[in-house]
Amino acid sequence: MLVMMTVLFITLLLLLGSGVWVAFSLLALGWLGLSQFTSVPTGDVLASNVWGESYSWELTALPMFIWMGEILFRSRLADDMFTGLSPWMQRIPGRLLHTNVIGCGLFAAVSGSSAATCATMGKMTIPELTRRGYDEKLIIGTLAGSATLGLLIPPSIILIVYGVATDQSIARLFVAGIFPGLLLISLFAGYLMLWSWRYPDKVPPAETGLPLGEKLRRARRLIPLLALIVGVIGSIYAGLASPTEAAAVGVVLSLLLASTQGTMDGTVFRDALLGAVRTSTMIAFILAGAAFLTAAMGFTGLPRELAAWIGTLGLSPVMLLIALTLLFILLGCFLDGISVVVLTTSIMLPMVEAAGIDLIWFGIFLVIVVEMSQITPPVGFNLFVLQGMTGRNILSIAWAAMPFFFLMMLGVVLISLFPGIVTWLPQAMGN
Repeated sequence: MLVMMTVLFITLLLLLGSGVWVAFSLLALGWLGLSQFTSVPTGDVLASNVWGESYSWELTALPMFIWMGEILFRSRLADDMFTGLSPWMQRIPGRLLHTNVIGCGLFAAVSGSSAATCATMGKMTIPELTRRGYDEKLIIGTLAGSATLGLLIPPSIILIVYGVATDQSIARLFVAGIFPGLLLISLFAGYLMLWSWRYPDKVPPAETGLPLGEKLRRARRLIPLLALIVGVIGSIYAGLASPTEAAAVGVVLSLLLASTQGTMDGTVFRDALLGAVRTSTMIAFILAGAAFLTAAMGFTGLPRELAAWIGTLGLSPVMLLIALTLLFILLGCFLDGISVVVLTTSIMLPMVEAAGIDLIWFGIFLVIVVEMSQITPPVGFNLFVLQGMTGRNILSIAWAAMPFFFLMMLGVVLISLFPGIVTWLPQAMGN
């Protein structure tokens, strides 16, 4: 097992370091794992997994939300968001950097997807914050970290997968994710405040104070964007649309809003559509490579062997959680979050239950740790999305996101010390 892990890890680092596309690197790593460490027909697995990943209904929401972001980026809605928020954030340390955190939190409640949240918010905020003179490293870092909220704040696809795999109430899991999501938002916002106090020269100066009437007048420009959010979220929670269908609702509403503003014409429509195709294709190609790598890892038995090895150590509940955290972070370097849950849950469940750990709490713990893997190389999907949008080296993006990795680690510690953060609301609501 150690030899296989070493060979695969070094191979992937060499491929990525030599400039090979991420998708090709993942495909090559999966091919190496299957051909050298198993007797499984590699070509058959490659064909079936890439094809299966290409028509996943759940992923249909991804290009739709990205298209919505492209429309918002090319309309006045992005500028309106900053114009409406700016007067109210001038006195908050960090100022408009908080729009990444707040915006990702709101959009996470719409999409349930980390990659979609990252791509959509990035299209709106990166150009605007850069134009206003904010530190590029922190712009990228806040986006990479805050976009992971798409996995935690309901509706969350990964919580649905966990609920099905462990026979837990999905409604209780959704409710349990609310307070931890708010906790992470608070930690991110607090870090931005501390950072701006430490480096005041890297934050543009506050605009001159405005009277309350002018602030309210500018805040009215937020109404179309809020209407879009309410329309998308409302269609989900009113039972009118699934998250995937709500993505189409968001596109339609975005087109209508851009048209009423007079910013939608044939050129804008074409550019937004082509931009969505480019970004979606990049992400879909990476996901296809990750699907093949996930299948390859499953056939090699590496995740199962790692999990079984931890089970033989006879650890206390605290040490078990520490060991599982390290394991999930390690697996997240090679697998996407849903794959980590699918490949390890059946093995972890007996250990977790024997340790007396609440399975609802464990689900939220697992999701936060998986969130951390979204911003760790080499297979951190938020890093890939931001690399495609900024052209930056993936290691520099990972370095920018590193503080938010440790903030999520702090979140894991807090929910471990105070499990009521997770369990109180589901118990209070009786779900």
